[in-house]
Amino acid sequence: MNDAPALIFDTQLMLKNRARGNNLPRQSGGNPDFLRVEIADRLQDRIQDVNRPLETILDVGGDMLRFTGRRDSADTVQISDTPLNLHSGHYSLIISNLVMHWVNDLPGLLIQLNQALKPDGLLLASMFGGETLKELRHALLSAEAEITGGANARVIPFADVKAMGSLLQRAGYALPVTDTDTLTVTYDHPLKLMQDLRFMGETNALLDRSKNFLRRDVIQRACEIYQQDYGLDNGRIPATFQILYLTGWHPHESQQKPMKPGSATMRLADALK
Repeated sequence: MNDAPALIFDTQLMLKNRARGNNLPRQSGGNPDFLRVEIADRLQDRIQDVNRPLETILDVGGDMLRFTGRRDSADTVQISDTPLNLHSGHYSLIISNLVMHWVNDLPGLLIQLNQALKPDGLLLASMFGGETLKELRHALLSAEAEITGGANARVIPFADVKAMGSLLQRAGYALPVTDTDTLTVTYDHPLKLMQDLRFMGETNALLDRSKNFLRRDVIQRACEIYQQDYGLDNGRIPATFQILYLTGWHPHESQQKPMKPGSATMRLADALK
């Protein structure tokens, strides 16, 4: 049997989209990278809670270093469909900011990163979760189905928080934790949201994406559906971004271990009284 992971994303196109987005002219009065800046800041807060020196750092995707300026012995690597060839047991911290939702073989990447960590080294990552852009997904699918009689995936699928917790365990991390934030950003028009997604490089890079551009009448109808179904009283529209945070440690003998079954000294019923 072929154990190669199913390819969902066109990784090279995704990297081109992100590079193109970084080079688009910015309009005054706004920063389309505000999400990566905000989540990088939240990841930085979590790093500050780690009470130990972090001498060797790897940034998977590069969008942590770019927005926080961490340069202390830090390396950067882009995601790839081939092995990253990282040094085994080298890094005390591996961090990634809003890029892992584009990885085709996420279990394989998590295993590689675990192997690259020092004993008791930390993986800390953020990625978009399943509720992200649910409004836009609905509006585009509904409009295209209504006007053309068919619909194509225009927003990529995102991972579920429970699935990510299981993946961390399967990849061999100790003390794995997954948690979420949900950010709701408002825009004056759906087209402004789509523009920000282009700046962020978060445009469709599915391998089986439609090769035809969305028709103008479909986009117009999608905007109408978006505003009709989700519009706020002030005329703006909301956009949901669910952020998944992944935390896991390379195993080490100093870490807390679960108690063996039957070793408890008090019954649960007694403790609850």
